Amino acid sequence: MIVRLSCAALMMFSFCFLVSAARAQDIPGIEICTVEKTMERRTSCLQSNIDFQQKTIAKITANYQQRIDAANAQIEALKATLAALQKTVEDLKSAQAKQAEDLKKKADSPMAKDAGK
Repeated sequence: MIVRLSCAALMMFSFCFLVSAARAQDIPGIEICTVEKTMERRTSCLQSNIDFQQKTIAKITANYQQRIDAANAQIEALKATLAALQKTVEDLKSAQAKQAEDLKKKADSPMAKDAGK
């Protein structure tokens, strides 16, 4: 029983210590500036919020710009692939038309008529 109580007390003490340590650090983020009493501290708090928001917006903008650049590069690669495939289809169509024309000429040639007699 005493061991449990001492463990619980130790855990509570360490938790309180961690909370107070975290509160003492200047962690960037949005702070509630209305709790500040003096105008200088309130102004500093608001400026800190503005700086944090500007940095966050800059990070997000850079991240999305990278995504847009990657998407544009992929679009260009797909366009090049599409152009190559279209050229291949045109080449195949022209080869097929030439083959059909050659077969028609061969069927209409006089040798083919003579072979039938």
